[in-house]
Amino acid sequence: QVQLVESGGGLVLPGGSLTLSCAASGSIFSIYIMAWYRQAPGKERELVSRITSGGSTSYQDSVKGRFTISRDNAKNTVYLVMNSLKPEDTAVYYCNAQIRRRAGDYPRDYWGQGTQVTVSS
Repeated sequence: QVQLVESGGGLVLPGGSLTLSCAASGSIFSIYIMAWYRQAPGKERELVSRITSGGSTSYQDSVKGRFTISRDNAKNTVYLVMNSLKPEDTAVYYCNAQIRRRAGDYPRDYWGQGTQVTVSS
């Protein structure tokens, strides 16, 4: 069994910062891409940022220059540092990871439970 547990969400003023963490645990052979998605009320879930096992990163245009994704492969953990937060960043943020549980298995997607980020004055 594999679990992704997120932490770090909360309420922050516009212009403030938050750091999200997501730790994968359980029966894990290897983790390929780790990513952060978000879903605002009434909107579809969207990709915010992703990072490969080798450290290559990509970002949604609206967060470039403000958000930074990183990962600690030894801890199976991905982070999202969010600076200069805007009200439009308000959403539930979900962690996603492509995990292979055993050698020879195909990787499959796993999701965290989500953490609320609210940017408001």
